[in-house]
Amino acid sequence: MSTTFPDSLVPANDAARLRTLHQYHIVNTTPEPIFDDYTAWAAQLFNTPISLISLVDDDYVWFKSVTGAEGIPGLPRVESMCSAAILQDEAVVTSDYKAESCTLIKPDVAQAIGLKFYAGAALQMPGGFRVGMLAVIGREFRTISEKETAVLARLAALVSQTIELRARYLNAHQQEEWEEAQAELADTLDENSALARYLSSRNNGIDFDDDDVAPLIERRLDGLGKVLKRRMTQATG
Repeated sequence: MSTTFPDSLVPANDAARLRTLHQYHIVNTTPEPIFDDYTAWAAQLFNTPISLISLVDDDYVWFKSVTGAEGIPGLPRVESMCSAAILQDEAVVTSDYKAESCTLIKPDVAQAIGLKFYAGAALQMPGGFRVGMLAVIGREFRTISEKETAVLARLAALVSQTIELRARYLNAHQQEEWEEAQAELADTLDENSALARYLSSRNNGIDFDDDDVAPLIERRLDGLGKVLKRRMTQATG
């Protein structure tokens, strides 16, 4: 847990980053099941009670999806670890929620509900701007391995592509096509979730260092990526 954060919570390019965020018209929108499917799978993969997809706005961090702490729309920017995590270039940012670990935020809310582990990978959009995070969160201190880091980063990239796909369809007024794309993605994620439940039940958690397990997870990520790539091409066409 040795992430070194910058001196300011608001980066110099924040105005451009916010323009990128808002062009997707996803901030403070109603829940959409496909994003809930992503957070549910992430929580299963990493055996955490909480997983979320956040969008870091000007002064508030909106939770597009939350598994394990439903009903929380978000947090003020100064109270959310996600707002600090988007400032980093690392594939995955970790924290133990101690005040001295990140002086940019006030961890009062996290500490009040007993959170002691945060690992997040940025939602990075075309152009390179980080608009939010996919995070897995727990109540017990733990570390995250290199293989887990790679999986979380890949999953965040798939979430980012899904946000991009959503915008392409909706900007083209293709609501029906977006619904069809969500249904296909949901079927794929449902199969992935079933595998995660099976692997977790075998060993009381998923061991990413198991040579038999890692390829199974990789294939599931690859399959989801293929669906998104094909749908993205169709939406562009």
